Amino acid sequence: MTTQSRLSLYWLDPRNPREPFPPGERALRDPDGLLAVGGDLSVSRLLQAYRHGIFPWFNPDEPILWWTPNPRAVLYPAQLHVSRSLRRAVNRADYSVSFDRAFTAVLDGCSEGRREGTWLGPAMRQAYTELFRRGYAHSIEIWRDGHLIGGLYGVALGKVFFGESMFSRASNGSKLAMVWLCRQLEAWHYAVLDCQVASPHLERMGISRIARNDFERILDSAIDDAPTPGGCWSFDIAVPDDPKHVAH
Repeated sequence: MTTQSRLSLYWLDPRNPREPFPPGERALRDPDGLLAVGGDLSVSRLLQAYRHGIFPWFNPDEPILWWTPNPRAVLYPAQLHVSRSLRRAVNRADYSVSFDRAFTAVLDGCSEGRREGTWLGPAMRQAYTELFRRGYAHSIEIWRDGHLIGGLYGVALGKVFFGESMFSRASNGSKLAMVWLCRQLEAWHYAVLDCQVASPHLERMGISRIARNDFERILDSAIDDAPTPGGCWSFDIAVPDDPKHVAH
């Protein structure tokens, strides 16, 4: 990062968790979407960030970095692309799906096996665990023969789900989690699943790239016009749920 880039960043006061974020249009182009530095990971700060399409992403040895990339990668639940091979895996139903049964284990899965290290350090884990305790963060788990083989977690506000991270320990583990999350979000009339930035994995599942200001307009309507459900989630659509697959 250049000296000019560092000087143009907005520094947040860690003593004031209600301090407003700068407008997204002030984010850097290189690195794409870096908006602010510092602050804290309190529930009030995180919820304010998500309401404006901003999320934290930093390594444990760095200050807190806040991002709002442009374009934004989003997935409209009804537009999820399911390949023929994935559809066969879904229909095989040799697994079980759950919501919010193993949030900590999903964080563990999202932290492991990353050659470049993980941004999901102790401070981030503590912050999202507190969001989970307050009913804002949720996990989706895929189980097989008593083992957690995939999952993802994110934050729900209004009718928007902000996906944070996913993992697989078996073929299609994270994809199965995405399929069942999207089916349930569609049934709940969610506007969008935020995927933050594009990847080849997400491209194959049908994400769209939209301008930051368009994403912010979606948030304005989909968050403010709908209550955020509290507590642990449960499926109200039919899902594979054979208890023999779930760890006890």
